Amino acid sequence: MLKFGDAIEALKAGKKVTRKGWNGKGMFLWLKPAVEIKAEWCKDEALKKLVVENGGTILGLGTICMYTHDGTGRKAILTGWLASQSDMLMEDWIILED
Repeated sequence: MLKFGDAIEALKAGKKVTRKGWNGKGMFLWLKPAVEIKAEWCKDEALKKLVVENGGTILGLGTICMYTHDGTGRKAILTGWLASQSDMLMEDWIILED
């Protein structure tokens, strides 16, 4: 098992990580890298407006994403996951193999 810093390094290396202590089955994190967003890709009108105003592309910064479930149990993706203090202090992080 790993410390939080080791889990972050694994994310940077393209690995998926999880915590043994998480209640939800199958939950894990991955790092979505930065990407140039093009206006024609946008389904979100507010984002599309910003991209168009920026000349047709804008940088989407990298972010940590979580595969999780919503309140009804449906599978869901959380973009921009933030670690709790418990997450950062625990040493039960695991690298998932593909």
